[in-house]
Amino acid sequence: MLRIIRILLLLGFLTIAATAVMAQADAPKIDVLQAKGTINPVLANYIERGIDHAEEDNAVALIIQLDTPGGLDTAMRDIIQKIVNAEVPIVVYVSPSGARAASAGVFITMAAHVAAMSSNTAIGAAHPVAIGAEGEAQMSEEMAEKVINDAAAYIRSIAEAHGRNVEWAEKAVRESVSVTEQEALELNIIDTVAPDLGNLIAQLDGWQVTMLDDSVVTLNTEGAEINHVKMRATEKFLYAISDPNIAVVLLSLAMLGIMVEIFNPGLIFPGVFGGISAFLAAYSLGFLPINYAGLALIGLAAGLFIAEIFTPGFGLLAGGGTTAFVFGALILFSGRPALFQPDIEVIVGIAVGVGSAIAFIIYHALRAHRRQPTTGREELTGKKAVVKTTLEPEGTILHQGELWTAVLDKGRAEPGEEVTITKFDGLKLYVTKKPKRR
Repeated sequence: MLRIIRILLLLGFLTIAATAVMAQADAPKIDVLQAKGTINPVLANYIERGIDHAEEDNAVALIIQLDTPGGLDTAMRDIIQKIVNAEVPIVVYVSPSGARAASAGVFITMAAHVAAMSSNTAIGAAHPVAIGAEGEAQMSEEMAEKVINDAAAYIRSIAEAHGRNVEWAEKAVRESVSVTEQEALELNIIDTVAPDLGNLIAQLDGWQVTMLDDSVVTLNTEGAEINHVKMRATEKFLYAISDPNIAVVLLSLAMLGIMVEIFNPGLIFPGVFGGISAFLAAYSLGFLPINYAGLALIGLAAGLFIAEIFTPGFGLLAGGGTTAFVFGALILFSGRPALFQPDIEVIVGIAVGVGSAIAFIIYHALRAHRRQPTTGREELTGKKAVVKTTLEPEGTILHQGELWTAVLDKGRAEPGEEVTITKFDGLKLYVTKKPKRR
């Protein structure tokens, strides 16, 4: 009887465990992405990967937590295209409290199937800014009008597709207007306001969204399993170096590494490190709008530093190189929006660091240049020797246990007297005798 009870209990436990596993397998899944910072190709690739993962994982929805000052138009359009064609409902949630969806962030938010904002957030200021090689100030009126009209038409299309406020969307582009989360809700710019992620997921339960093929999907988020899809290590690294401050740092490290290798051939590590830094800087600058005059000035700075090392100019060339580097770094991102400009403190700090490193290298270069040789015949000059056979003027001398043929510059030197080596010619040394004091 006891055995039967044990078997029944075991079967009961197995049934409960199987039910729990099946319930967990049947629980809806929601993927969450964290998009914080400038919109660039690295962030676009991350979001595209997240959408693909949500589709493959049969997630009921994908939530993009957005906090951005804006970014590159091409990266923004790639993200929007992926959102529009997604097979899973996309929710853009401007969060956490204090976040913003500015410039490109406005387009991305309005392209979502569900647009939401957290408390104390803002959206707007979507006026396009030219960031080509000549900078914003150089864009002609005709070109500016074309760019604005294109952006206005694009955001109207996005807003209209989701039944959002088309008039305000166009104002955000043409007049750079911005609103708070409550104003955005009242103006039909977004769909809901949620203080936190949990509240948003609760609100989404039962929400109906229309997909690209006009099919209507009802969201079932009750008891959903939340899966935070984070950036991979490589994505984090590439996103970090696409910052203008990091780009300037990489340029300076590349310059220093290559200069040290040039001055000390064969060290290998500085050259390899400088080369890697140069390629990473090129990758970073490839994502950032730059002014090539600034890049040329930084190249000139490197040339002046190298010239100072090989032809000491008493610091003038190094000073010119430091000045060229500072102006080059400032011009490199001139005429660009603030998010594409390095901090002035970073530039000054790098200039001081590079200048100090160059001064250190020059000091040791001059010291090595002026130091008397310690090997070979060159080290004989200025050394003392003892006369072995009479110098009148030619004879032999003894220096460090070695006999040398020597020629006295004037007079006569007897064996045992001390002479000073002044120069050498082949295997013959020329010496002088210390004058006697009266």
